[in-house]
Amino acid sequence: MENFWSIPATELLSNLGTTNAGLTTEDAKKHLAIYGVNRLKPQKRSDALTLLFAQFKSPIILILLFATGLSLFLHNIIDASIILAIVLISGLLGFWQEHSASNAVKKLLAIVQITASVFRDGNQKEIHVEDIVPGDIVILNAGDIVPGDCMILESKDLFVDEAMLTGETYPVEKDVSVLTADTPLAKRTNALWMGTHIVSGSSKVLVILTGKNTEFGKVSERLKLKAPETEFEHGIRKFGYFLGEVTLFLVVIIFAINVYLQRPVLESFLFSLALAVGLTPQLLPAIISINLAHGAKKMAEKKVIVKRLASIENFGSMNVICSDKTGTLTEGTVQVKSAIDVNGETSEKVFLFAYLNAFYETGFTNPIDAAILNYRKIDLSEYRKQDEIPYDFLRKRLSICVIRKNTHLMLTKGALTNILEVCSSVEIKEGNIVDIASMKDTIQKHFEEFSTMGFRTLGIAYRNLPTESLINKNDEKDMTFLGFLTLFDPPKANITDTITRLKSLGVSLKIITGDNHLVAASISKKMGLDSKIISGPELRQMSDSALLASVGSVDVFAEIEPNQKERIIIALRKAGNVVGYMGDGINDASALHSADVGISVDTAADVAKDAADIVLLEKDLGVLVEGVREGRTTFANTLKYVFMATSANFGNMFSMAGVSLFIPFLPLLPKQILLTNLLTDFPEMTIATDNVDEQMIDYPRRWDIKAIRKFMITFGLVSSVFDYLTFGLLLLVLHANEGQFRTGWFLESVISASMIVLVIRSRKPFFRSRPGKYLLIATLSIAVITLVFPFTPLGNVFGFSPLTLSTYLLLLMIVVVYILAAEITKRIFYKKVKF
Repeated sequence: MENFWSIPATELLSNLGTTNAGLTTEDAKKHLAIYGVNRLKPQKRSDALTLLFAQFKSPIILILLFATGLSLFLHNIIDASIILAIVLISGLLGFWQEHSASNAVKKLLAIVQITASVFRDGNQKEIHVEDIVPGDIVILNAGDIVPGDCMILESKDLFVDEAMLTGETYPVEKDVSVLTADTPLAKRTNALWMGTHIVSGSSKVLVILTGKNTEFGKVSERLKLKAPETEFEHGIRKFGYFLGEVTLFLVVIIFAINVYLQRPVLESFLFSLALAVGLTPQLLPAIISINLAHGAKKMAEKKVIVKRLASIENFGSMNVICSDKTGTLTEGTVQVKSAIDVNGETSEKVFLFAYLNAFYETGFTNPIDAAILNYRKIDLSEYRKQDEIPYDFLRKRLSICVIRKNTHLMLTKGALTNILEVCSSVEIKEGNIVDIASMKDTIQKHFEEFSTMGFRTLGIAYRNLPTESLINKNDEKDMTFLGFLTLFDPPKANITDTITRLKSLGVSLKIITGDNHLVAASISKKMGLDSKIISGPELRQMSDSALLASVGSVDVFAEIEPNQKERIIIALRKAGNVVGYMGDGINDASALHSADVGISVDTAADVAKDAADIVLLEKDLGVLVEGVREGRTTFANTLKYVFMATSANFGNMFSMAGVSLFIPFLPLLPKQILLTNLLTDFPEMTIATDNVDEQMIDYPRRWDIKAIRKFMITFGLVSSVFDYLTFGLLLLVLHANEGQFRTGWFLESVISASMIVLVIRSRKPFFRSRPGKYLLIATLSIAVITLVFPFTPLGNVFGFSPLTLSTYLLLLMIVVVYILAAEITKRIFYKKVKF
């Protein structure tokens, strides 16, 4: 609907077939069919089919299928059918694993979907944002994400953060109005835009546009927004390019030399392509998906939901976690300690005014108001609410106007400094009011005393209003300071142990809090953290270079403004850290985006939950510790596959390519190479369930392509040495013919590649590290299948022939010596290469 900001609300309601009471369920279904699901990108209808075809989109696989078709055309039906069957089986295995992983992740993401408060059938209910349609009436409060382009029907002190759409730094005030059609986007103060979020106030809005038809949808369509690549994704991509270059070079050379040696062109071509399939870690995408999905499921069991799978690696690499203390380090159940007047005496009036303020507050639920209301119940039958100025993060106070008999009072509570700045007088005792200047030292003394004891201190003020009228922010002046409300949130019983566990994992904790430095110092001391503190005012005076130099040695940042959180995180990242940020508030979104890993909780504000990579179902650092361990386990298991793909497999294929130049026949037929590749894939598919040694979890590890390249060269050479020993045994000692040579080489290649998995999966000696049950079963099963395969009818179809017992024993001896050599090499490698 064009220029909806210039159309009266009644006309918009009529055009969309709705009313102030919202849509009916039946109308909503019709609108959903007309306008579609509220997504920026339409969900692919054939996800499974797309994933299946993706298994065969590799250029090497496509060329191999083309060559197989050519072989069929030339009537080489059996070999071509075998090659085709193996390629299809490999693809279907990859599809099955990835599809299962994808379904598992979808189920996990459903747990933390964002909802909105909508009127349906005349009742207010929570529904998933994706189900919102044009014509819906939505209630928005502080922290909510705007679910579509909307027209404001009602509003109260509404401020919206539109920075992501307009670039406007400060929140924009919104209100009910009708504007001209040519009003620019940033000036459309009667409309809300999808993806922006409510900073303060509340509103009732009519949804006009959803999904890709919104302003944000048009922008994202133009920019094709994509999440930034993680360090792990970048490393995997570079690794893939590296192997691709090696494979292409090798394949072209081998094919050219085989043609030069006047071997059959099609067979040489198929041999080269089959080698390429063996050299290429075609399972890498599937293995990564399986590992990450398996890791996400394991993390979900620990009450950690992963929204973006690629963030698991960063989660494991994280060495600094930044968090507010409330609910994470403390119990999260704020309790009232006392209500005190300026003389330091307990005051019923201070508590009454605080209670009235908390009782009538409607902006958003918060633990402080809950603590006040739970502390003691008060009969408010004599009071009536007149108006409200909601809390926001600039004023840091909340005002309520109440009426009692003929008295009109504005009651304000908030951060002490922000309360004092709107006060001109102080009530010493009932009816005795003096100028605030004479009492400032006394107020400050009390404040410091409470803060040193670890109590959070709020100020309570009031103002008599002359008549029954609505209030606005300009009325917060010339107020009378009444007293203090002190609150406490004790540290969690096991927090010291949790922090110690984090340190043992190589993760240091930084507290970033809005509390004053005295409260922060008191709490951090109880938790055993370094007492060195940087406050918000000090941070404002520091240059970026000065902050960079000191940020690593500071454990506590106090009196921090929302925009300073992002600066701290950026400085930590520039200092070479992988930084996690844990936040759940409206003002945490930019910090969550800035961190390597944004972590929120299921009860967080929508804007924080949406910005997070990982959502905790419990606001507890203990849950985070378990999540870090699972993240590192996932990373370690992914690296195992990379090591496998770059050691025995790569060495075997490289050796085969080399020996093919010196013997008068192909060392393995194309169908035999593909079978070898398929059989060695099976153990690797179970790697996600493998056990991981503690030493792979005990400190953060990062992707290191140089170390992987060294591993590939070292273990590839060791593999090749024993490959050539096998060639020498078969050709020079046993004088094997073509069939026997291929059978012997097939046996040694598959069994050595399978068994070496048990060696390189751990840095410990293989007999001291217990592999996962499924990995062990798969490895031993493949070894047995390989040994008996030449004796089966299927072995004959593949061109294998039975070997003598003495040949089996000699080949077994080579495999055993190879495993021992790899074990010794592994020990030397990890002494020299720190990874």
